[in-house]
Amino acid sequence: MDSPMYKRVLLKLSGEALGGQGGRGLDFSVMRDVSRSIGQLVELGVQVGLVTGGGNYWRGAKDGGGKMDRSQADKMGMLATVMNSLALAEVLGQEGVPARVMTMIDMPRIAEGYSYLRAMEHLRKGRVVLFAAGSGNPYFSTDSAAALKAAEIGADALLMAKNIDGVYTADPKKDPSAVRLDHISYGEILAKDLKVIDSTATSLLRDNAIPTLIFALDPPENIVRVVRGEKIGTVVSGG
Repeated sequence: MDSPMYKRVLLKLSGEALGGQGGRGLDFSVMRDVSRSIGQLVELGVQVGLVTGGGNYWRGAKDGGGKMDRSQADKMGMLATVMNSLALAEVLGQEGVPARVMTMIDMPRIAEGYSYLRAMEHLRKGRVVLFAAGSGNPYFSTDSAAALKAAEIGADALLMAKNIDGVYTADPKKDPSAVRLDHISYGEILAKDLKVIDSTATSLLRDNAIPTLIFALDPPENIVRVVRGEKIGTVVSGG
C-alpha cells in the first residue's frame, strides 16, 4: 500500500452515516466496515482522532427547535455523540484496533475525561481517540468540535466522511446541473454561505491552515484512499 500523505488526521463521521441507509440508530455492518478502514490507517502508521455527530439519535437545534431550550437540546445532542463513540470504540476493539473514548464533559464511569496530554499519548501509541460530547458546550456543532480538535492535536488534515461525495456548485438533489468541485477555498465557502461546513468551523480551519477533505463515506474504503492521496471528493483549503 502506498505511503500515507498525512501522519495525523481528525476523522469526522456524521451520525446519520453510522445509522446506515435509514440514518437512524446504529448499523453495525457499516460501523464494522468503517472500523476496518480506520484499522488500515493505523497499520500505515497514521494517528487517528475521531469525532462523530449525533444526528442518528438527536440533532439539538433541529429536533429541539421551538420545543425546548436550545442549551438543553444541545446537551442531548452531546450525549448522542457519546453513545455513538462508545459503540464505535467497541467495534474498533472487536476488529483489533485499539481505541479510547474521551469525553468533553466529565463522566468518569463512562469514559476518560478529555486531557490533551493523555490524548496525545494515546495517539502516539497507535490508539484511535474518539472525542465525544462535541465541544462540551451548547451552540457549537460537531463540525466545530472536529475543527477545534483537529487544530488542538495538530492534525495534518480534517477528513469529513459524509453522505454526499463532495462540495457542489448547488444542491445536487435540487439542481441536476450542479457540478462537484475538486477544490474550493474557505473564503469561498463563507462568501457563498455554503452549508457543507458550518461557518464557525470554516473560520477556525482557515485560521489554522488545516486542509479539509470532504468525500462520501460509501464505500468506507474512501477513508484510506484520501489518506493515500487519491483525488476523490473536494479539498477545502486556502483563505
